[in-house]
Amino acid sequence: MGIFDFLSGEFIDVIHWVDDTRDTMVWRFERHGHEIKYGAKLTVREGQAAVFVHEGQLADVFTPGLYMLETNNMPIMTTLQHWDHGFKSPFKSEIYFVNTTRFTDLKWGTKNPIMLRDPEFGPTRIRAFGTYAVRVTDPAKFMTEIVGTDGEFTMDEISFQVRNIIVQEFSRVIASSGIPVLDMAANTADLGKMIAAEISPIVAEYGLAIPEFYIENISLPPAVEEALDRRTSMGVVGDLGKYTQFSAAEAMTAAAKNPAGGGMAAGLGAGMGMAMAQNMGPWGAVPQAQHAPQAAAAPAPPPPPAEKVWHIAENGATKGPFSKASLGRMAAAGELTRESFVWTAGQDGWMKAEDVNELAQLFTVMPPPPPPGI
Repeated sequence: MGIFDFLSGEFIDVIHWVDDTRDTMVWRFERHGHEIKYGAKLTVREGQAAVFVHEGQLADVFTPGLYMLETNNMPIMTTLQHWDHGFKSPFKSEIYFVNTTRFTDLKWGTKNPIMLRDPEFGPTRIRAFGTYAVRVTDPAKFMTEIVGTDGEFTMDEISFQVRNIIVQEFSRVIASSGIPVLDMAANTADLGKMIAAEISPIVAEYGLAIPEFYIENISLPPAVEEALDRRTSMGVVGDLGKYTQFSAAEAMTAAAKNPAGGGMAAGLGAGMGMAMAQNMGPWGAVPQAQHAPQAAAAPAPPPPPAEKVWHIAENGATKGPFSKASLGRMAAAGELTRESFVWTAGQDGWMKAEDVNELAQLFTVMPPPPPPGI
């Protein structure tokens, strides 16, 4: 980290720090028992500050630049040592380099759910997480309040405390904001600014600032998310009656495409679909009946029984469903014969049309073929 140049093997002549760790906030310049020569060169690079601590007291703070360590460049040190302008002797002092650049992509998150009162859902809980950046704005205060005599202070040593401050202020701001949970995703930028404004005065007491604060996600508990998904699904469905009819029709179509065993399912689906379609009629008329006087309201008649529908087996595939009237026309056209196999809901397997009482009468208009030998 540090580069030491020695003059005559006795005094340090050049003092500077090159950081390659990306997480070191403070590094102490080690003297290894050598004294700092009066008039030595101090190099402070951009993104750094150098803090002198003399005999346990914080002395001068140097911002980026090149300095000659003399009495005119060290006013506080000169006062503490009672130096005059003719002083040329070495001196002992601890020098701390402070990294003043931004430490970015630091994580924060709520360890436990936050309780709040949502205007739409009532009492609920949320979780949140995101990222933030931090930087040292007052090296002297940061040294005094946080670092102390730590010779190498990293971001990990203070990130836990900063996260606690963030979560505390986030919980307080989010609970009092009055923003509905469903609108929080659209207001994360404003929420981030509000929370950063609340955090800044607290971390400023440590000599720090939060230049960036981001909310990446705000989530509800799984049970609430599931209920919200169901509510969204209901909104997508719209008219429940029409959706029920559509679902029944879809089931019938899928069953009809299955020659192996879809006949029974299709017949049941058709019967249910027609029954539901007929049942929807009286329900749809209820709002209009509500405008009539109570005495004139008559009970709605029960729905008519569902008509049977039939399926025909032909060449290893099923056709239908067909109503009884449609089968009568097919019998007259010769498309349905006595030997044709038919099936309807509730029937025990496939049967010949002439063996089904309800369909046998379709063939009485024509005499059966004469028996052989007559």
